Amino acid sequence: MAMGKSVAAEAWVAERTGKPSEVLVRRAFEVREPGPNEVRLVNEAFSLNFNDIDCIYGRYATVPVSPPFVPGMEAVGVVEAAGPGAEDLIGTRVVGIPTGALGGYSTHVVCPVSMTLLVPEHVAGETAAAMHYPFHLSWLGLYERGKLQRDETLLVTAAAGGVGSAAVQLGRLAGARVIALAGGPEKAEVCRELGADLAIDYRAEGWVEKVNEFTGGDGVDVAFDLVGGQVTTDIFRTMGFGGRHLIAGYSSGIEQEHNASFDPWRMVYGNFSLVGVAHLYSDDPVAQWRRTGTRPTLRSHGIKVHADILRLLDEGKIAPVIGRRVDFADLPDAIDALEARNTHGKVVVGNLPAV
Repeated sequence: MAMGKSVAAEAWVAERTGKPSEVLVRRAFEVREPGPNEVRLVNEAFSLNFNDIDCIYGRYATVPVSPPFVPGMEAVGVVEAAGPGAEDLIGTRVVGIPTGALGGYSTHVVCPVSMTLLVPEHVAGETAAAMHYPFHLSWLGLYERGKLQRDETLLVTAAAGGVGSAAVQLGRLAGARVIALAGGPEKAEVCRELGADLAIDYRAEGWVEKVNEFTGGDGVDVAFDLVGGQVTTDIFRTMGFGGRHLIAGYSSGIEQEHNASFDPWRMVYGNFSLVGVAHLYSDDPVAQWRRTGTRPTLRSHGIKVHADILRLLDEGKIAPVIGRRVDFADLPDAIDALEARNTHGKVVVGNLPAV
């Protein structure tokens, strides 16, 4: 069918804002029909994100919410309904970011075609869920925005997480020397197993000095910063001449996305650049910029990047790190563990209710 009526789904619904495990309720939830250039898929797997947590607390200004709502920024499944302009995707298997970056914690999910990519049948749903956002964001950051080159030095923060672990792998593939910052000795060991040349527990004192010692005082060429806050200003002290400090996330506090403040002195006198990175695709970037103020990449380019990522996956040169697999029924406990930083890699949710 080209257009479908709304469907009754089973979902984890945030009945109010607050601590996720206290406000999420598993219940029936009506999922609307897809609009123009949207698809609705039957969800088979999804991963959890820190931005989901921020949405549930109601503190993510970029994704404003009004309870009740279904959180969730990712989904993998087969398209069962489509709006005008998307009919050719019916029956295909896709990975996507839901419309408005909400709705993934459900058996049915509506996604814009612009943020939807095909997934081959031989790629497991859990793999696709763990691969999509981390490798697309890291690819954009390191290869396109950061222009990472062979023999340069790359610093990756939150390097044992889903995105950070992807960045470590892509950095190694580029021929860079990789310094990984992780929160604790166990997570640092994960980074070493991924091939990091130096893995540091940034919660311990002296990590800036260790980075500068490793580079011989030359500093790092590219920093992939997923943390923000004090870590960002500390990274300023490690940047080399002509370096590119990539701002790609705020796991230390999403409020910094709108209220970040730092002294530009080190940037000016350090002769390095601050570079923004956001994973956004659009078939009409100018229209999206006029509508939202964001600057996306063309979806056609994203499709090419996706093909490269899938090729590297098939060749065994990259692999998403899945630190925890949980059933749909156990989602609240899993998101508690993510919030407490008791996970590494991606937390992937599977075994969704049959529809």
